Amino acid sequence: MLSRFFRLIQKGVLMDLSLLWMLVLEFFLFSCLGWVMEVTLKYIQFHRFINRGFLIGPYCPIYGWGVVTVTLVVGGLAVRRGTLGETFLAGMVLCGALEYFTSWYMEKRFHARWWDYSQKPMNLHGRIWIGNLLLFGAACVVIVHVIDPVFFRWMDSWDPRLLRLAAWGVLALLAADYITAHFLMGVVRREIDSQVGDNTEEISRQIHALLHDRNLLIRRIHQAYPNLQARPNRLTQQLREARKVYKQAAKQAKQALKDMARNTREDIQSDLELGLQQAVAARKAARARLREMNTPLWDGHLNRPSQTP
Repeated sequence: MLSRFFRLIQKGVLMDLSLLWMLVLEFFLFSCLGWVMEVTLKYIQFHRFINRGFLIGPYCPIYGWGVVTVTLVVGGLAVRRGTLGETFLAGMVLCGALEYFTSWYMEKRFHARWWDYSQKPMNLHGRIWIGNLLLFGAACVVIVHVIDPVFFRWMDSWDPRLLRLAAWGVLALLAADYITAHFLMGVVRREIDSQVGDNTEEISRQIHALLHDRNLLIRRIHQAYPNLQARPNRLTQQLREARKVYKQAAKQAKQALKDMARNTREDIQSDLELGLQQAVAARKAARARLREMNTPLWDGHLNRPSQTP
């Protein structure tokens, strides 16, 4: 079934959209399962229910995107299904790249760091870390080689009209949720940008206090991201300018060190050449002096008259 879908893509004509609807439903399924995992982990950590994710419904789209992406790359839509090792690496790389991009986009779009792994070992800019990457790889091995075959066989047994209706229903639900959540996140962004001061920790505390006192939907964002770090656009611009000044100063300092090292080498070389010239001249003078001293003695010895008794 999957190989048939890939052949249709290669021909440039996708006449049977049933597998496309299956991928939509797979996206939704694993978005929901990802939300369940997030809620469970936060319940273990905080001992209370926390509706994770920036969307309102019980789903985290980042997990759905990760599973669909890995399925498309190594799940059998290509010439062959990926080996266990290839699937593991694909899960690490693709899901890690997706998490990194999502963190970067949400920070740029909504002026806050929504999660931060800076204290975790082997992290990249605090956006991803090795622990999550290993979990992504292991999960993708199970999904691609165990769950996907069963899931697609089950989906293939559905009536095409029901499959299409379910997929469109999921798309409509997610679109409505995304528009609403985007509006609510815009409210949070405006609250962040309205804060004064230069201390990001203090601003973050103020934002948490403000969100806690707002309506239920906005308060949910505060509960979903208890470690939110607010970064007003004003501070972001100041930080960008400070980094620019720092880079210029570092570049100038590096060039100054290079010039100093070059000048030092030139001075040392000049001193060595001068010393060598002086040594050669001294040696020549000494040799000439020795000749002046030895030659008369030698000549005098040769020309000295013999003294015979």
